[in-house]
Amino acid sequence: MNRSGLRVRSLSVRSTTGRTIVHNFGLSVPRGAIVALLGPSGAGKTTALLAALGTLPAGLRLESGSIEWDGQPRPARSAAWRRSHVGYVAQDARGSLHPAWPVARIVGELGGDVSAALHVVGLDPQRVRQLRPHQLSGGQAQRVALARAIAADPDLLVLDEPTSALDPGTLELVADLVRERARSGRMATLLVTHDEALAGRLADAVVRVGEIPVAPEPGPQNRPRPDSAVAALTVTNLRLGHPISPPLLNDAQLELQPGEFVAVRGVSGSGKSTLLRALAGLHLPWAGTAWTAGEVLPWPVRERADPGRIALVAQDPAASLNPARRAGDALLRPLGTLRGLDRHAARAEARELLAAVGLRAEEVLERRPGQLSGGQRQRVSLARALAGRPQILLADEVTASLDAVTAERILDLLGDLREGRHGTGTRPAILAVTHSPAVLDRADRVLHLADGTLIRTEKGAV
Repeated sequence: MNRSGLRVRSLSVRSTTGRTIVHNFGLSVPRGAIVALLGPSGAGKTTALLAALGTLPAGLRLESGSIEWDGQPRPARSAAWRRSHVGYVAQDARGSLHPAWPVARIVGELGGDVSAALHVVGLDPQRVRQLRPHQLSGGQAQRVALARAIAADPDLLVLDEPTSALDPGTLELVADLVRERARSGRMATLLVTHDEALAGRLADAVVRVGEIPVAPEPGPQNRPRPDSAVAALTVTNLRLGHPISPPLLNDAQLELQPGEFVAVRGVSGSGKSTLLRALAGLHLPWAGTAWTAGEVLPWPVRERADPGRIALVAQDPAASLNPARRAGDALLRPLGTLRGLDRHAARAEARELLAAVGLRAEEVLERRPGQLSGGQRQRVSLARALAGRPQILLADEVTASLDAVTAERILDLLGDLREGRHGTGTRPAILAVTHSPAVLDRADRVLHLADGTLIRTEKGAV
């Protein structure tokens, strides 16, 4: 029996407008091997992957190429083949989970031992099996998607940015799991990532899409001391959580000064994203009081006099951008409603914002979120957050979907913003949830969220 796994030759993909997305792409993923597809954000990694699996979205077509599985052409009607052979973890893990189904049904959709699959990805089956996707943290959603992919023991495991929302400990668990499954010799594994270190640790071979220049090491930062006169944000006695669950935060205290960069880290599911959603007015706390610039801040966003004062860059940009609206609309609306710009001025400002986050306006303004890569969606979300010139910027894993060079550019942009060098007339305080050492290194302070408490830690502490 031929066990050569997946082989792709001379694959090219074009959009219906004639734009070449992938050109003359090829790779081989034999059984028992892990192959990494590596490239910067927007280079076409996910498009090449979807073309190989036969799941290109509307607006894209396979122009040429051959795709084989175990030496035989992949069936033209590929849905049944995928269900029989492929375990797939999408880049937008939460979006790939049925929103109305409990975890147990999601993981068991294609068969297999649900409890065993949840356990092997580090989740307590009794605690999560009845939860719906909206009740999971980003890292938990990613692990549920992985549990579903491996539960039916697939022949081909496809992982599209599988670790972007994971804390270091969970990342190690997932890496060990992938290695163990691949070494069984029966399963082929294709890892799509922009993370060179992860690819180097896991992959037997690397296929590059586009060129990745070496990111410069960040030099010492000349950071001004935060203003101490009036805090940008003060929170006292904050308690929050989800219904029928223990509190995620219990009587927490938090203070941000204008221009200060504070990072929050903690294991997946500890409540980091819920904290940011509460501060953004999207999750009602059980108790607590907040002030901005000395004024009491109502918790529900609809009750806030200045809704643009606090802006959130969500961990899941695919869910935060309207799939039916063009990316340009996501920027033009806040520029009009929060800044009062007319359409001509708003379009000019939108182009500047996109350039600031490393995007070419002509490539994204008229495209919908589903036509953008994960990294491009992340940067559109950041540009939208900056459109209202916020005084407080909440960033949830803002570099997780970005290659090293783009991530460094975004961190430089955030540094310019908080130090007043970006021409906005403000120095926003930044509260960033992250697992990234590069982000932690830029922070003035690092807070660790564990057991319902925010604790200040040294940057290098584990």
